[in-house]
Amino acid sequence: LVTVRGRVGEVACYPLVHNTHESGILRLSVASSDHPLEALAEDYARRVLEQLHYVGVLAFEFIEVEGGLKANEIAPRVHNSGHWTIEGAECSQFENHLRAVAGLPLGSTAKVGESAMVNFIGSVPPVAAVTALEDCHLHHYGKAFKAGRKVGHATLRSADAATLQTRIAALEALIQD
Repeated sequence: LVTVRGRVGEVACYPLVHNTHESGILRLSVASSDHPLEALAEDYARRVLEQLHYVGVLAFEFIEVEGGLKANEIAPRVHNSGHWTIEGAECSQFENHLRAVAGLPLGSTAKVGESAMVNFIGSVPPVAAVTALEDCHLHHYGKAFKAGRKVGHATLRSADAATLQTRIAALEALIQD
């Protein structure tokens, strides 16, 4: 759950994401629609933000355990699992972090359709093939390719969850090639 708290205490939460990791590295984040534990995650996050009087973006990694949530990690910064917000939310985590620190009103954390973020680990698939995918937004970090290193990501969007899953599969096929 990526959250943001402004200088005067206003709190906004992005939709809960489901993260998939491989070998301890984030591979895929899918922004959820109406996750049954969203309200609980937001409650936990708001309490932490308020107790710390925190200003800016704070990301929470929860693990679902027996129908509840256990906190695994709290990151005091914009976070890789929130990169989908660049194209997938009305106001990205980056812009909201700057707004919070500058004392400006927070922007909307509402999703723009269905969204997912796929990390590129070690290498980036052919740029022309990635950018040819419908509603796919490539972010190439310009880092040297190295096994286990995040070197870029793509954000995928669609109007519905089924189409999003199809687009994720198409992108993942490019990664395998």
